[in-house]
Amino acid sequence: MGSFKGHVLPGTLFLVVGVWHIWSSMVRYVSNPKSFEVRVWNPVPGFNGKLKHLELYVVAIGAFLDLCIELLYSTHLKFLVNGSLNPSHLNDFEHSGMLLMFFLLGSIALLSEKTSFVSLPQGALCLIAAAAFTAEYLLFYFHSTTHKGLEGYYHLVLVLLVGLCILTTLAGAFLPNSFPVDLSSGIAITLQGLWFYQTAFTLYGPMMPDGCRLKDNEIHCHPADSEVRGQLIANFQFFSLVLGVVAAVVGSYGFAASRYGNPDLRSMH
Repeated sequence: MGSFKGHVLPGTLFLVVGVWHIWSSMVRYVSNPKSFEVRVWNPVPGFNGKLKHLELYVVAIGAFLDLCIELLYSTHLKFLVNGSLNPSHLNDFEHSGMLLMFFLLGSIALLSEKTSFVSLPQGALCLIAAAAFTAEYLLFYFHSTTHKGLEGYYHLVLVLLVGLCILTTLAGAFLPNSFPVDLSSGIAITLQGLWFYQTAFTLYGPMMPDGCRLKDNEIHCHPADSEVRGQLIANFQFFSLVLGVVAAVVGSYGFAASRYGNPDLRSMH
């Protein structure tokens, strides 16, 4: 099933990375549109370059800490039962596999930047990032935990957003100079983070629809119309998030263009 904290923690990581990706993509484009390049990660300026790789540290360390929670804390170190994987914690093992992929993404990107042993172009990092999102997609699509009813509906929207992250990240490898592709990738990651938050507050927090309640680790809706109403509310919530993100992106682009805009930008428009 899951928990409030179990959705807020990954939601925070995706949201922070997604918002930073959007802003960095816009600033890089308006500053020098002719030499724009799609990037999987974006350096943090200032402080004499000391924070340059902060995003990669957030991804690697955040994924590692969440991995430890899923694999060590949630399972209480009871990995095996009668010589096989503990069936009570299969979802924790699955989450650990997904988090391992994001940890590898951050670690490989750091190695590529800081050492001479691994030197990968952004296109290759795009493919690695797409592999991490694919692992997440497969986890949620073939989850051992049965998602039904209202929970399944929120889960379906999340799967679609992860699929969008895969497509935009893959497109970055084949269209390495496309600003719309890079921006779309940041938007997809941001929406995924926001939907994790929305799921947490709806299914495990104060926004549970009338007629539905959490009981025995499942969402029960009575009468049946309450579940349909909950799904319609979910549609409205998702539409509101998309509208809010698009409005924020348009406003941020205008601000970035006015502050960092290159003279070539107007002629290109």
